[in-house]
Amino acid sequence: MIHEILVTNRENGWRLDKLVSEKAPPWISRTAIQRQIKDCKVFVDRVSKKPGYRVKSGESITFELPDRPEAMSIEPEDLPLKIIYEDRDIVVVNKDPGVIVHPLPRRQSGTLVNALLNHCVDLQGIGGVMRPGIVHRLDKDTSGVIVVAKNDLSHIALSAQFKNRETSKDYLAIVRGKTPPTGKVAFSISRHPVNRLKMRVSEDGKESLTYFKTLATFGGEASLVMTSPRTGRTHQIRLHMKEIGHPLLGDAMYGRAREDTIYGVERQMLHAARLTLFHPRSSKKMTFIAPLPEDMKKVLVNLSVMAR
Repeated sequence: MIHEILVTNRENGWRLDKLVSEKAPPWISRTAIQRQIKDCKVFVDRVSKKPGYRVKSGESITFELPDRPEAMSIEPEDLPLKIIYEDRDIVVVNKDPGVIVHPLPRRQSGTLVNALLNHCVDLQGIGGVMRPGIVHRLDKDTSGVIVVAKNDLSHIALSAQFKNRETSKDYLAIVRGKTPPTGKVAFSISRHPVNRLKMRVSEDGKESLTYFKTLATFGGEASLVMTSPRTGRTHQIRLHMKEIGHPLLGDAMYGRAREDTIYGVERQMLHAARLTLFHPRSSKKMTFIAPLPEDMKKVLVNLSVMAR
């Protein structure tokens, strides 16, 4: 749906994203509007601008916004959960690979949220109906530690910790080639202009920082690395490792997944091994660890045998 508005004297000097937020339907968030502006779907006198552009009276703003999505009804499901820790405020889960964290318009069952709604009867509505309790996420094919808020107090506190980078996360990854003993990757990341499911390195992207340490190498074929992202960009570890010439084994988007099947790989070899945060009620520093999943263990064994 295309909307067109004329900037009034009262609105002169407003940020572009603020103005469009005022004029857009109430169910569209400002974050979604900022995304539309960055995707060049908002124009000022037929020219795309940045979200922070200051509009001038008399300018014509045209923008395209999606139709209102259909309401989703998320049902609790009796699905297996690997609980690492739980109290009245949070639940920490070791997510299996292949499990989607929250429902999507075309996938409203079989997700971690469906299982959590069954396990925590009071979780519904926290953080929004589609993502109750979710304060961070893991890709479908990434396994490991994820924390979920069980009430509003926890949701607010944990969301602030992730936003302010007060948490620390460590991921185990099996990557192609022989990696250096340690390294730092600081490429900025933005969404791909054509493939919206993919990210890319770009100068105008968001700053991104990942440290890594090599734990083991297997000839020149592959390495086991501990990666520690200091920022939380989408696909950050996968893209950063690819950009330095060491894509994750099994990564169909950024690597050579078909070739990697020789090692017994069936998904991207990435596991959220450790998460450290401050408890939302007590402020106690807590660290949660998820053991390496069996499929990654098997790949490491195969690599060891092939490297002999």
